[in-house]
Formats: sequence, C-alpha cells, structure tokens
Amino acid sequence: MRVFLTGATGYIGSAVRDALLRSGHSVTALVRDPEKAERMTLRGVHPVVGDLVEPRSYGSAAEQCDCIVHAAFEQSKRGPEVDRQAIDALLGAAIRHAARGQTVSFLYTSGVWVLGNTVGAANESAEARPTPLVAWRPGHEQLVLDAGRGRLLRTAVIRPGIVYGGARGIIGDVLKDAANGLVRVIGDGRNRWACVYERDLADLYVRVATQPQASGIFHANDEADERVGDIVDAVARHAKMRPDVRHVPLEEARAKMGPYADALALNQIVRSPRARELGWGPTLHSVAGNVARLLEEFRAAREAA
Repeated sequence: MRVFLTGATGYIGSAVRDALLRSGHSVTALVRDPEKAERMTLRGVHPVVGDLVEPRSYGSAAEQCDCIVHAAFEQSKRGPEVDRQAIDALLGAAIRHAARGQTVSFLYTSGVWVLGNTVGAANESAEARPTPLVAWRPGHEQLVLDAGRGRLLRTAVIRPGIVYGGARGIIGDVLKDAANGLVRVIGDGRNRWACVYERDLADLYVRVATQPQASGIFHANDEADERVGDIVDAVARHAKMRPDVRHVPLEEARAKMGPYADALALNQIVRSPRARELGWGPTLHSVAGNVARLLEEFRAAREAA
C-alpha cells in the first residue's frame, strides 16, 4: 500500500512511519526542509519537501497514494487554522484519487482531550465535550467523518491518549523533570490520565489503514486508568535522587500555562472497544508499572538525538 504521511518526524508520526515500514508499506512523507528529507530517504521513506500551509507543495504526491495519514500539527497560535487548511487539501487529494475509481482512506489524528472530563468510562460513542485547548477539534473530526460517506473514500479519526515511550511527549517531560530534581503536578494528582504506548498506537494506525471496514472514531489507550500522582511517584522512585514534587493549584497553573493547564488536569477514563474489534490491544498496560523500561527508552532516544 502507498501511504502519504504528514508529521513523519513528529512524536506520533515517526512511530506510525516506522510501523508502516515494518509492515512492508511504501511511505511518502511531507517534510519541511532538505535535511529532514535526506534523513527520511536513509530510512527508506520517499520525502516530499513542502509545508502544510502550501497545498501545492504536496497535493499531487498525496493524490497518488492509497492512504493518507495526517499526523502533523503546528504548535503555534495558527495551529487550528493550519490544521483545517491541511484537512481541506488532503481530503481534496483523496477525493481526486477516488474519482479515478480507486479506493482511498484518510486517517485523521485527534486526541482524547476532546472528551473533556469523562463521566464513567468513555468509549468511541461518547459525546465530545472538549477542554478549551482543543475546542476546535470536534469540528475538524466531523469534517473528516462526513467526507467518508462515499463508496471509495473511507475516513477515520484516531484519538490517542497521552502517548508514552521514547524521549518526547508529556510522560517524557515527567521523566526529564524527575532527573532534574523537580516535578510539578497540577492539582492534587488524583485525576486520571488515559495513556498509550507509542508503538501500540502506531500498530492501531496500521490496522485502521489496512482494514477496509475500519471507519469512524477509534480510541487508543492502555486502559490502566492511572492517577497522575501514582505515575509521578513511580517515576520518582526510579530516579537516582528522589525529586521534589510540587503540587501547583490549577488557577496558578492557568496563569502560567493557559488552557494547557486545564488539559493536564483532566480526569479521564477512556475505553477503546472499536479499536479492539480490529484485533488491536495494548502490549503495555501501565506507565507506572513500566518506568524502568521507559527510562531505558528515554535515555537511548536522548543519546541517539
């Protein structure tokens, strides 16, 4: 299968890229500069140098592929606007591909923060009640889902939990902060995070991309329902010197971090029944229970960077 991938050098996208390559698929990746293009070539990826805000730089390449995976996000105030532009451009490429009588799939990356604080266990049919940081996301999800009602164009939305593994992401930041001697926790730490191991998440992308019945929304999480305080305590126990843990009141965190603080303070219990129907299941079921392994991955990733 020929796959067009955005975000191939990002945290989620790089894991998806490697999983697709391991599965024997051909990957064409959008990258911003020739240096990244060279690195992608060495990994066996076909690079396309361009930018999400310039559809002409990648539209024709995406149109030639059987599957389009949108895993990129611009971390700036323009992020939602750029994401919408990219969705329009990539869906346009998919529609042109389907117009030739060829089936095509489009996978969009969202996240469980669109669920807000959950009431009970939230599966894929739960109502979206997004935290302010991602208030714009449900509209983008619906745009993607509505486009997939034709016979030849299949669309899916993947909602990862907080991703762990390697040196990046929120859990990676906790590991780094612990090594530096101070971990800040928003609130009392009794809220639960929905998390997912990066390689397990990437496996779900491959399953959704390759199974023709896989459309709609798919959650990806390890279902450990771990409290933030328990995760931080487990990380602290594995540190060479036990770090200080400071609990920051939510109002104080908001003043410094804006709506990101509310996202980190969410209390979520999330389930993934539709993902499991595809034969998917997490191989790691806990952050706290795998800290030693995650620390090894963290150090290896830092050394390789």
